[in-house]
Amino acid sequence: MSNPKQERTVVLVKPDGVKRGLIGEIVSRIEQRGLKVIALKMVQADEQRAKDHYPKADEWFVAVGQKTLEDFAKQGKDPVKELGTNDPSAIGKLVGKWNTDFLTSGPVVAMIIEGIHAVEMMRKIVGHTLPNKADMGTIRGDYSVDSPILAALQKRTVRNVVHASGDASEAKHEMQLWFTESEIHDYKRAEEDIMF
Repeated sequence: MSNPKQERTVVLVKPDGVKRGLIGEIVSRIEQRGLKVIALKMVQADEQRAKDHYPKADEWFVAVGQKTLEDFAKQGKDPVKELGTNDPSAIGKLVGKWNTDFLTSGPVVAMIIEGIHAVEMMRKIVGHTLPNKADMGTIRGDYSVDSPILAALQKRTVRNVVHASGDASEAKHEMQLWFTESEIHDYKRAEEDIMF
């Protein structure tokens, strides 16, 4: 990216956000921030696309599993009793499967967002991944109350309404996964010359 005004990121309104009628609210918050929607479509993700959306590195599975184990410890729950294991990698793979199952459970709205600091700005707009840690005023803080321990005990992913790419590398991967070049549009918003 040579022009800072053209940083791009991917946002997905997940099946819970779609089913709850939050698409318009989410798009509105993005546009009100001064970011530009340059691609948008509703997609029913198949299992392979959903799997490809998430990292496959062993380190990712271990990190996710470790966070889940920490949540179990805080709540005084036994992961072996509830999940059948206390191995972080195995638990991370369970969470990965739950993520895939959820992403394929209904349509998602996929978007590419463009603008200055698009990745960082979208992360601020959506809030912390875990709704119980997301600040009020963020999408997850305002529209989700789910808990990681409840999700793990129910053997499902955390329902947090929306996904936003974590960094530029992740955004590049996700743009290629969810969109073709012909689906990405270039235009100038009326206030661009005023805002930056």
